Amino acid sequence: MNFELSSEQRLIQESIARFVQDNYPLDARQKLAAGKLGFSETHWSTMAELGWLALPFDAEDGGFGGNQIDTMVLMEQFGKGLVLEPYLASIVMGGGAVKRGSAALRTEILPGVIDGSRQLALAYAEPQSRFDLHDVVTNARSDGADYVLNGHKSMVLHGGSAHQVVVSARTSGGQADTGGISLFLVDMDAEGIKRDGFPTVDGLRAAEITLKDVRVPASRVIGTIDQGYPILTAVANDAILALAAEAIGAMEVLYKDTVAYTQERVQFDHPLADFQVLQHRMVDMFMEYEQCKSLLYRATLEVAQGTSPTAQRTVHALKHLVGRSGIFIGENAVQLHGGMGMTEELRIGHYFKRMLVIESQFGNTDYHLQRFAA
Repeated sequence: MNFELSSEQRLIQESIARFVQDNYPLDARQKLAAGKLGFSETHWSTMAELGWLALPFDAEDGGFGGNQIDTMVLMEQFGKGLVLEPYLASIVMGGGAVKRGSAALRTEILPGVIDGSRQLALAYAEPQSRFDLHDVVTNARSDGADYVLNGHKSMVLHGGSAHQVVVSARTSGGQADTGGISLFLVDMDAEGIKRDGFPTVDGLRAAEITLKDVRVPASRVIGTIDQGYPILTAVANDAILALAAEAIGAMEVLYKDTVAYTQERVQFDHPLADFQVLQHRMVDMFMEYEQCKSLLYRATLEVAQGTSPTAQRTVHALKHLVGRSGIFIGENAVQLHGGMGMTEELRIGHYFKRMLVIESQFGNTDYHLQRFAA
């Protein structure tokens, strides 16, 4: 199988790598994370101008017709810089839901998403749902030409800055049924919405969103009423692939920084890299990284082709492996850096914190191992 990137993908990869190198030294990232939005509006506009926000959308919607492979290329480079801009939340998750909706909704919403003037988010998790996308108690009832939503959504990534949010709500069935779930595009300035934004441990932002008698026009339903779960699952798979690619980029930085440090740090008149036990440890880190990268390629290709009967199982395997290996690499990077690995001034700890959050997003290692076995 040919794993070579196309010439266009290589150009994208190189341009993003330059962007990360120029704009994301650790001190610059820390200043952005501490700001009001938690990211740079200037960087977001630059991403729109360079066409990165248009990458995964169809040409008829104003995009470049890219797929999960193109997103993988982009997210891996973002992972190397721990990029803060809401690409995952707005483009992969929120935009990923809208692009699976009606032509009228796509025509209304996606141009603003692509030019960067409209940011989206996906509100799928609830306090009781743990990692089950289908555990939904937020409800929507029909009222004339509108639907009225009531409920509470948790840990909405970049929900504090989003202009609109895709909300999963139950329109029929029981709490844990896969049927009866519908997706609604809700304006964040609508009457009855309350959102409480907060910083997360990895430097990003999230929000708790409460909906009380929020009216949403029927034209803002994504897909078909009661049939939102397949769309939600497809978006979650795309998000897992994107997160895994970001994790691969972060893993590469962690193991390379560790190798460089052990070659410079002298103990007992020898660089740490001379000690065989530490050499073995770093080889283990490299092997874990390479295994994750190989499985990422397989899962991304299977999902992008759309015909593989094992694609969903491979996604579960990928999320399990990335979570397990990411923590292994992060723990060893911190340990081999000694006390310095615990400091805020060194980027190792920041990458490790991001790996810990990625491990828990859309299901942790244990959850996906159980789903893989089932």
